[in-house]
Amino acid sequence: MSLTRHCVAIALLLPLAAAAPARAAGPETYGLDPVHTRIMFAVSHAGFSQAIGTVSGSRGRLVFDRDDWRSATLEVEVPLTRLDLGDPRWNRAALAANLLDGKRHPLARFVSDRVEPDPIEPGRARVCGRLSLHGATRPLCLDVRLNALKRHPLPPFRRTAGFSAVARLSRADYGIDAWKSAIGDEVELRIEAEAVRGAYLEPSAAGAVESPSYPPPAAEPPAADPSTEPSAATAEPEPRR
Repeated sequence: MSLTRHCVAIALLLPLAAAAPARAAGPETYGLDPVHTRIMFAVSHAGFSQAIGTVSGSRGRLVFDRDDWRSATLEVEVPLTRLDLGDPRWNRAALAANLLDGKRHPLARFVSDRVEPDPIEPGRARVCGRLSLHGATRPLCLDVRLNALKRHPLPPFRRTAGFSAVARLSRADYGIDAWKSAIGDEVELRIEAEAVRGAYLEPSAAGAVESPSYPPPAAEPPAADPSTEPSAATAEPEPRR
């Protein structure tokens, strides 16, 4: 082929190459960052206020493609023994056998079944799945917002996805029905989560999940001793005078 014909062929092919769509990135696998993932819960305290607590240290795996939310999957384990209501006695009372029963059921687990993107607002979706809590498994849907998906600005500069989510559940649905006169049935959940691409996925020899990007969370506190757990009648702390 002459030089002139070669140049003409290249000139004809260039517009076609420019018009070809870029290949989609496809789904990527992320691990929840247990340091920057926290669950807040709120429940009525005898109608006087909303008692607020948090649970830190959640771990799990997210498979996500921001261009195809329907293909996303999520598996999360929540260490209930890291519950914090702001007072040690209240923490023990919440984990006692007549409520969360942290000794027999130290973990809650959520596994997604489907993801429904918001048809109006991009970056939002409804994530529905099954929540296992206190020995019962029930359907639960989360309203989720994608806050950011980008390279983290701090070392080791991993690609990170950040989400906020809200949900509501009935504690009676999970057999947690003690103290009906003092604790409301409806529990409001608010979740702030960060997931790091490729992190927190491989179990170590000891069975714990390795954390290549951040220091591991502090060791979980031991479960409450049944002999020191407050009873349903006496667990509530005395009011300060």
